[in-house]
Amino acid sequence: MDDSADNAVQVINATGTSLFVLVCDHASMRIPERYGDLGLTHEQRLSHIAWDPGALALAMSLSQLLDAPLVLSTVSRLIIDTNRAPEGEQAIWTLSEATRISANENLDPAEREERTAAYHRPFHDAITNLLDGRKARGIETILVCIHSFTPVFLGTFRPWSIGLIHGADESFTRALQQALLAAEPELDVGWNEPYSAANGVTYTLERHGDARELPATMIEIRNDEIRGPEDVARWAERLATALDLARQSYSHLPVDDGAADRAKAG
Repeated sequence: MDDSADNAVQVINATGTSLFVLVCDHASMRIPERYGDLGLTHEQRLSHIAWDPGALALAMSLSQLLDAPLVLSTVSRLIIDTNRAPEGEQAIWTLSEATRISANENLDPAEREERTAAYHRPFHDAITNLLDGRKARGIETILVCIHSFTPVFLGTFRPWSIGLIHGADESFTRALQQALLAAEPELDVGWNEPYSAANGVTYTLERHGDARELPATMIEIRNDEIRGPEDVARWAERLATALDLARQSYSHLPVDDGAADRAKAG
C-alpha cells in the first residue's frame, strides 16, 4: 500500500445482503512511510498500542458468515484514532498505556488537520456513504463495531472474554448479551467493560449509530481469545449466531431466516 488518502479505508462486501454493517476502527498497524517509526520499537509497533490484534480477522470472518458489509481503517491509530473525535486530545496519542509516542507531541494545527483529512475523514465518509446508500435502497441496518482489548492493562488482569458497549440506546446490546448468555451461561460477558461511553470510546458508534437512531453495539474481544485462525472461527460463529438471535428479538426489524443458516454453513 502507498501513502495516499485513497488507501485510508477499505470497504469489503459493500453490497452484502445482511442487516448488519460491520466497522473496524483499529484494524491495521500500518504507519505510512512518511511518519517513519514514530520513535517506537518494532515490538511496540506490533503491539496493542498500534491496533487491535485479531479484530480485523474476526470482522472479516463475520462479514463472510453473515454476508455483511465491512468498513475498516487501514492506518494505525497511532497516526490518528478514527474512534475519537478528530479535534479531541485522544485523537492523536502521545501516551498509550505506558508508552510515550514522542513523535506525536506538540503537533501544530496544520499537521493535525492533514492527518484528519488524509486518514480520519475518508474512513467516516466511507461509513456515511455506505449507510446512505442502504437507506436509499430501504435496507434496515444494525451497526456493529468490532474491537479487541488486552488481557492485562497497566498490571491489572481483565477477566472478561468479551465486553459489550452501548451508546445512547442499550436495547440491541442488551439483546446481544442475552443471546450470548442463553447459549453459554458460563461465558464471562462484560457489560460496558473494559470501557464504556464514559471513557470516550464510542465516537464511531455515536456518529453513525446514535445519530441515525440505528440499533448499534460495540463488541470488544480479549485479544488472547482470537490469536489464531481456529480461535477466530470459533468466535465468529458464536457471534454470528448471537447477533442473529439478538436481531430477531429486536421487534421492529424483519426476520432474516437465512442469516443463522449462513453462519452455521460457514
